[in-house]
Amino acid sequence: MRASICRSIPATLIATSLTIIVQASARANVITDWDEKAVIAVTPMASLGNTTPYMAQRIMAMAHAAMFDAVNSIEPRYRPYLVQLPVDPGTSKEAAAAAAAAAILGTIDDTTASEMKTALAAYLKAIPDGSAKQDGVRLGEAVAAKIIEARSDDGCNAPDAYRPRTSPGVYVPTAITINSMWPDMKPFALAQGSQFRPRPPVALDSSEWATDYNEIKDYGAQRSTKRTPEQTETARFWLMAGPGAYHPFVRQLVLAKQMNVVDSSRFMTLAALGLNDAFIAVLDAKYHYNFWRPITAIRNGDIDDNPATEREATWQPIATTPMHPEYPCAHCILSATVAGVTRAALGSTLIPEIPVTSPTAPGVTHRFTDMTIFTEEVANGRIWAGFHYRFSTRVGTEMGYQIGDYVVKNILQPVSSQ
Repeated sequence: MRASICRSIPATLIATSLTIIVQASARANVITDWDEKAVIAVTPMASLGNTTPYMAQRIMAMAHAAMFDAVNSIEPRYRPYLVQLPVDPGTSKEAAAAAAAAAILGTIDDTTASEMKTALAAYLKAIPDGSAKQDGVRLGEAVAAKIIEARSDDGCNAPDAYRPRTSPGVYVPTAITINSMWPDMKPFALAQGSQFRPRPPVALDSSEWATDYNEIKDYGAQRSTKRTPEQTETARFWLMAGPGAYHPFVRQLVLAKQMNVVDSSRFMTLAALGLNDAFIAVLDAKYHYNFWRPITAIRNGDIDDNPATEREATWQPIATTPMHPEYPCAHCILSATVAGVTRAALGSTLIPEIPVTSPTAPGVTHRFTDMTIFTEEVANGRIWAGFHYRFSTRVGTEMGYQIGDYVVKNILQPVSSQ
């Protein structure tokens, strides 16, 4: 039995294009190399029904935690995430990180395990034979085993006990909700999923509700006459989901900043763990408040006791609404977690230019030099897609910055040289 992934998820390693593609760099290192391999490996998981991106991000977090603890054992500049094993300082960081990532990814299923064995063997060929390589492989495998053990009972595969709200005999849609058990899952860095639970959604009889309701009704409709072509492009651009939506961005930032192996691993681990815990936090809030989605609210605009919200019986968003409650915006918390990690770890939201493309908006490239602009675009995209109200995007973004800041300031701290 493979302990690191819920058994209901079959996955096959496929060499498809990533869900977000960034320009390649000649300065790639073992951490960015294996992050790329990991995103490809988990991509099938991110497209499977009610599991969607969540389980895939859990594997990404485990892979990066294992790579970090492996290379940090060799060059112990930071506090370990979980374990710091005794090892010769001449041990190959490249062999250790590659072996750690391959061992984590190999837990997805038997097919992926075989593919990871082949990928690791090919990667190790570029490393000179000898004790440094051999010790590195043993170290990476040992660290990965510790990470797998630590996450074996984290609650990711707890039974889905979500209770649809209805009246006796009254039909409600029967699609399975997404990961309703994750609010109780053990986080990687946060103390608990509810740590940054936000205030409740706005009151339905308020002017703010009416304003945001009417904004998304007008601009988020599938056939909106008010949304501009550029806004439609942005909405479709951010329909992407899963680790491919943010990991390649972080990877490109690491390469642009020319970080060494240990610092690359730390930064990418902070982001990976933060993204996983952002999922836990946003699902905690979503299922706690159970707030209705725009497609539900707008088709029931005559029952919210607000005279400024008119019902539209056939209203639809740009694409299929995700199967979990609305409040707050998940994409917003994820993008802002990356921004929060960047600001806390690098000291600024300003970054080297990062070009980004998306498979849900073919042929389009968006470029970012400021993480604030990045989060604002994501938030607007979710409004223009018809998925989230503006108050929900503001709250989600605020939560993400809080999580990113907390993660950087509470784990993988520098070791004092004195």
